[in-house]
Amino acid sequence: MNANTQALSDAGVSIWLDDLSRERIVSGSLKELIDTMNVVGVTTNPSIFAAALKNGEAYESQVQDLAAQGADVDQAVFEITTDDVAQASDLFADVFKATDGLNGRVSIEVSPNLARDTQGTIAEAKRLADKVNRPNALIKIPATQEGLEAITETIAAGISVNVTLIFSLERYREVINAYMLGLEKAREAGEDISKLESVASFFVSRVDTEVDAQLDAINTDQAIALKGKAGLANARLAYQVFEQEFSSERWKDLEASGAKVQRPLWASTGVKDPSLPDTLYVTELVAPNTVNTMPEKTLMAVADHGEIKGNTIAGTYEESQVLINELTELGISYNDVVAKLEDEGIKKFDVSWTELLETVQTALDQAAQKSASASKEA
Repeated sequence: MNANTQALSDAGVSIWLDDLSRERIVSGSLKELIDTMNVVGVTTNPSIFAAALKNGEAYESQVQDLAAQGADVDQAVFEITTDDVAQASDLFADVFKATDGLNGRVSIEVSPNLARDTQGTIAEAKRLADKVNRPNALIKIPATQEGLEAITETIAAGISVNVTLIFSLERYREVINAYMLGLEKAREAGEDISKLESVASFFVSRVDTEVDAQLDAINTDQAIALKGKAGLANARLAYQVFEQEFSSERWKDLEASGAKVQRPLWASTGVKDPSLPDTLYVTELVAPNTVNTMPEKTLMAVADHGEIKGNTIAGTYEESQVLINELTELGISYNDVVAKLEDEGIKKFDVSWTELLETVQTALDQAAQKSASASKEA
């Protein structure tokens, strides 16, 4: 194993790859990262699948089969993406078994079109879980207001969940409550809650992108000095929330029944500002019981020159809160920032989903034309 990724793993951080494609699976690239870089899970989203389908020849045979069957674009996307997740889940089966279900997880997201539709999200989560049919799959549900009930009901149905698009501390508390409520309902229904796993994906770099743009507009010495710091402060305060909520009496009762903590997952950890260290959102967010999902570029940077200095969250809560307060004093509203980021996050995934549908539709059309031409020639 790489020394830096091993050190990160030893510090209690599970390394997940924020990428998946059929090419990555069949070429052995994903297996190599498992074997050499401590990668113990994978996250996906509509943007990742859109890129994979656009650039991947590995899907050609399946697209041809789907076109021959008369599949529409929604059916095709469903079949292709769930196949990728099932195959990746099989690759992680040994990790899943060795960690008693803690890791070896592969995430697949409900359609972003359902982000404001509670019942639609619940139905889609169950449909995805049934189709993938792997114990180590995680269904990703956005942490919108409408998503909270969906999180509860999906957990209650015995399905493990990756809660995504979390930006605010208040929403994070609501997500933890939704998880615990789901566990309570599952326990009441006789489910073995020790089999359920959940992570809460707290986005990091996008906070800096938004806050730093506002700091640039203010353009005072004080404002410029705060650039590149809000994302870490917000995430560190989220870890404080994690520690508080998962030491409560309510949690201890669930834990006694076998429940596992919902680990914070640091997402959006690729640095957007080139002036910042490219490993910033990894090396400065090290703490036990966390997951860091990284694009391959970030993972390779960590492997090459990441300095793992042990726990870099402990003892930072006071200074993190001071920083958030300083932003408020400068006129940057925390609530406005996180609300905007949630809305933008959903819109970005909507755009990627549309791109994915268009890409697959084009591939289906080309396959149908190719088949028709071959029939004519015959």
